[in-house]
Amino acid sequence: MTQIKGIHHVSAITANAAKNLHFYTEILGMRLVKKTVNQDSVSMYHLFYADERGRPGTDFTFFEIPNAGQTYRGSGSISRTGLRVASDQAVDYWYKRLSSYNVNVSQPETVYGRCQLAFEDFEGQRIQLISDQTNSGDPGGIPWSESPVPQEFGITGLGPVRLTVKQIAKTAELLTETLGFVKTGSYEENGRTVEVFSCGNGGAGAEIHLEPSPQEQTEKPGRGSVHHVALRVEDEQSLRHWIDVIDKRGFSHSGFVERYYFKSLYFRDPNGILFELATDGPGFETDESFDELGKNLALPPFLEPRRKEIENNLAPLSFS
Repeated sequence: MTQIKGIHHVSAITANAAKNLHFYTEILGMRLVKKTVNQDSVSMYHLFYADERGRPGTDFTFFEIPNAGQTYRGSGSISRTGLRVASDQAVDYWYKRLSSYNVNVSQPETVYGRCQLAFEDFEGQRIQLISDQTNSGDPGGIPWSESPVPQEFGITGLGPVRLTVKQIAKTAELLTETLGFVKTGSYEENGRTVEVFSCGNGGAGAEIHLEPSPQEQTEKPGRGSVHHVALRVEDEQSLRHWIDVIDKRGFSHSGFVERYYFKSLYFRDPNGILFELATDGPGFETDESFDELGKNLALPPFLEPRRKEIENNLAPLSFS
């Protein structure tokens, strides 16, 4: 019951919600399953892209910060987000598709026994598509049938998340000694050894990859950077167990946070990485039907009395 199950979601920063919406729905073919606001700063959009219904482990989310500056890459960063697809054939499809849209994409290659390709979105967000053809562990989600991408090639969820840190041993200790991850392998990339840590049932959807930073400076985040990575826990009871664990280990943390669609805890590791633990439920159909997901501005009950004020402070956002 108290086991960390895998990656829950990844939250990043965009300076342009309209272009972001176009890229992730029209080019990547993900479904916008929730159009809401940052609950801690309600003047900014918070957009959730996922599989057909936003299953845990499929959400790539973005905060819109219109004045966000350039990201200056460095250590202490969530430096790459993995997105899973069903097969090696799907990776080949994506190389051709992304190239046709003039996306900055690399040739497919095999790394750690998996076919994959790296690319960046229009703001330099670093992403890696990873084939599940040889994957074990929990299956991915189900791509939306109304996506512009054929369902058999669609993105099924989040894959490994890469952290680039100066002091790998300290983050590795957090993962193994506190969160229950196990080191399951390593591979070489650009002359550096990347260590692989797994939790839950393992596989691409339950991996953190640790890369030693080639840079001394800490990353200065901006548009195209990742804000935090969230890990899956079963329910509120399990989350409260982890709050107690994190507290006893001496980490400064947020305490219990009610996010309405899930419940959360936030804390930073010794390298400055912001982690969240998030419950699998209740999910995005709490306030919208399956067919209506993402079509309207959704607000949790505690923000509903401020709807008019919030809507007046947001630029209209709709599908092209």
